[in-house]
Amino acid sequence: MIKAIVYTSQTGYTAAYAALLADKTGVKAVSLEEAVSAVPEQSEILYLGWLMAGKVQGYDKARKIYRVSALCGVGMGRTGTQLDDIRRQNGVPEAMPVFSLQGGFDRTRLRGLYRFMMTVMAKTAGRSLANKVGRTPEEDDMLDLMTNGGSRVSEDNLTAVLAWFEACHKEENDV
Repeated sequence: MIKAIVYTSQTGYTAAYAALLADKTGVKAVSLEEAVSAVPEQSEILYLGWLMAGKVQGYDKARKIYRVSALCGVGMGRTGTQLDDIRRQNGVPEAMPVFSLQGGFDRTRLRGLYRFMMTVMAKTAGRSLANKVGRTPEEDDMLDLMTNGGSRVSEDNLTAVLAWFEACHKEENDV
């Protein structure tokens, strides 16, 4: 049984998803920093972290302390995409569910090197997307996000995660 929703958030989008999940499931959400003293070691958790180049930030530390039952990566890409990349980049076992959630983009919330890297990425990738003929709706959305910033956090994006959570708890109650 999931004892906590543990997360690492850089700009607040992952924390927002953790809060939504806590509200929907009744399971407390705590940052990884807080969890170290609030959640017993080897507890079963759902882990959420922000994505950087396919790596879910904080996951390596979380899996050393807890039993991670499922992994959610929050990034700029559309919800439900990049799953194979996330699994591969993070060394996630095949049996563990992996989810991706579209968060948002706000350069003003970033600090130091991350701010610089995302500024460069938004300019180069944004320019390339802006010049692309026949963009898909997903590419239009990504261009809008890189150009104007904004949040894509929504309860609708949690459909697959909530279905997994409900299935896990139904199995536990049936035993």
